[in-house]
Amino acid sequence: MRLELGNIFIKDVQFGQATKVENSTLFINKEELLSAVGGSEHIKSLDVELAHPGEEIRITPVKDVIEPRVKVEGPGGIFPGVLSKVETVGTGRTHALKNVAVVTAGKIVGFQEGIIDMTGPGAEYTPFSKLHNIVIVAEPAEGINQYDHEAAVRMIGLKAAQYLGEFAKNIEPDEIKSFETEPILESVKKYPDLPKVGYVYMLQTQGLLHDTYVYGVDAKKIVPTILYPTEIMDGAIISGNCVSACDKNPTYVHQNNSIINDLYEKHGKEINFVGVIITNENVYLADKERSSNWTAKLCKYLGLDGVIVSQEGFGNPDTDLIMNCKKIENQGVKTVIVTDEYAGRDGASQSLADADAKADAVVTNGNANETIVLPPMKRIIGVTDYVDVIAGGFAGSLREDGSIEVEIQAITGATNETGFGKLTAKGY
Repeated sequence: MRLELGNIFIKDVQFGQATKVENSTLFINKEELLSAVGGSEHIKSLDVELAHPGEEIRITPVKDVIEPRVKVEGPGGIFPGVLSKVETVGTGRTHALKNVAVVTAGKIVGFQEGIIDMTGPGAEYTPFSKLHNIVIVAEPAEGINQYDHEAAVRMIGLKAAQYLGEFAKNIEPDEIKSFETEPILESVKKYPDLPKVGYVYMLQTQGLLHDTYVYGVDAKKIVPTILYPTEIMDGAIISGNCVSACDKNPTYVHQNNSIINDLYEKHGKEINFVGVIITNENVYLADKERSSNWTAKLCKYLGLDGVIVSQEGFGNPDTDLIMNCKKIENQGVKTVIVTDEYAGRDGASQSLADADAKADAVVTNGNANETIVLPPMKRIIGVTDYVDVIAGGFAGSLREDGSIEVEIQAITGATNETGFGKLTAKGY
């Protein structure tokens, strides 16, 4: 399966009379964008605001971040099973508007949402501070429950990204990158002397707003399966996740999974990148056992020599992470696990809720309990009155002068397990 990804680099985003890309600037007709997004009985009002790198702007609470993309050639469309038909994607050509993201924000009916600061110390902890952000501010209707609201805001963000992506369809990209994964037997024949490496992609599926969708299906309903990496680039996996901001993979991170990109960089040179095994993170022990058993079985069945295992979330999913690691190792397949840590504000507590001697190759994305003071910003997109109860916040987090003292887990993308954010990677 081969995909060409055409990257169109955007240097600025402005409101204009017509939506178009011209001279590396994305112009947006605000009214047309809001019309394309459409209304919802669960949303009282919508607005669009822009936030650029370096501006004294705080965006909060952040629900999702999405990169505008569009299918140019090949079957299916972006976000299959959600906004386009359920066709297998990942081949042909897809165009992406780079340095740009749709961010959904506004009052959230729930409390585990995040912060993006466009400048200052907080900006150093999130990759999204470096993007030109088109922020869709959604005001929920009175009396709405958190599940209906999450679903409504999720669709708003995806539709906005789809609308903007369409304007990249007929533009000549600034660069074109090709990604190809051959069928397993062809791959082994082509690279007989290279180690066969796979990626076990753990998806947050604990429910209660901790959800991920694969081709439109709630991933808690699936058993572990195999995807071509390029399917993920075409939006086959989207976020419905409201877990702690640093622990959730926004849709943007699924689209730009850096582990997948790095493995492709080494494919055919240092390793034979065979493909991706997706698995879920469950609540009940029997489900954890089933999924980890299937994951280890697939690693063995594919004849892998090694895998990278990444985790989404923390605490309860630590058990899934260690189960996967231990069982895959027992199949004779070497593992490297990628996670963050919750080691207490002083760094002295146990980092993970579970452990095993076989987990002897670990990449850490840092301690999410570390605290940081975010200075006041001149402009707030969204609201800040919930900060004291956000995951990572505490009584008194929001100060009278508008500054915020929080654990870095409150920053969107801060210690993201697929390699985004402030990475303090170390192997041990």
